[in-house]
Amino acid sequence: MPTDRTALDLLDAHLEALWDGADVALPQEVAARAGEGPGELLPWALGRLLSFPRAPEDAFRREVGGLLAEFRGRRCPWNASALRLLDDVYVFAATGSRRHEDWAHDVLAVMHRTVPDPRGWIRLDPDRRNTARHSVPAYPFAPPAAAQFPDHLHPLEPRAAVAALAVMTEEWQTEPAPVRSRPDRDAVLADVRTLLDRYGPTARYWTNASAAAADPAQDFVAAGLQGTRSHGFLTSEYLNGLDFFGDLGLIAVNDEEVGVFWSFAAC
Repeated sequence: MPTDRTALDLLDAHLEALWDGADVALPQEVAARAGEGPGELLPWALGRLLSFPRAPEDAFRREVGGLLAEFRGRRCPWNASALRLLDDVYVFAATGSRRHEDWAHDVLAVMHRTVPDPRGWIRLDPDRRNTARHSVPAYPFAPPAAAQFPDHLHPLEPRAAVAALAVMTEEWQTEPAPVRSRPDRDAVLADVRTLLDRYGPTARYWTNASAAAADPAQDFVAAGLQGTRSHGFLTSEYLNGLDFFGDLGLIAVNDEEVGVFWSFAAC
């Protein structure tokens, strides 16, 4: 029998493949655990999956996509917080292992999708399957070389890092309710702290926001996302009908992991 982590990872990958439209068989290692306790996550998700009609295909894929989001949200509190915060906005959120003294190389690996999440937790990557990556592999990123990171990033105090991630829940052009005026502002900030707590009390934070050059305690919540100016990490190429006009990034670094959170403004 596979370990719980392995079985959950296999089911996650299977659901994602089905959601993408692939015709793949259920891994035997997962199917063998279908008879486990009904209150457990894996047999619950399998039971839901097997109940979905396979036709019409578009309806099946929608059902699988909804199941995948719920499965990931139930898997751990970090996933649930990430989905609540960032699943409805154009944001990239991913974590990779820290393997280099110069962590910029690890951040580049995350942006290029060449490393998995070391804990098997959720990644939010709306461009994972975008054909634009055939031309720009890290799309929508076109990041500077590792040696140039110091020219594009500024350190942030932990409280400012919380604020920077919080405003990534906002829309760039037509946000009707900025975080600063939302009735659930405290809940938003609590979910942000759940995400950043992953990196521990010794984590260090950087942002590409220009304002942080003069103020590492920048209050992003007060300013709002629309007031943000930054050193761009994005491609300037016009691909698949999208042109980028702004971005806000937050990088979290500890001895074991690097977290990359990035909000994209596109038209």
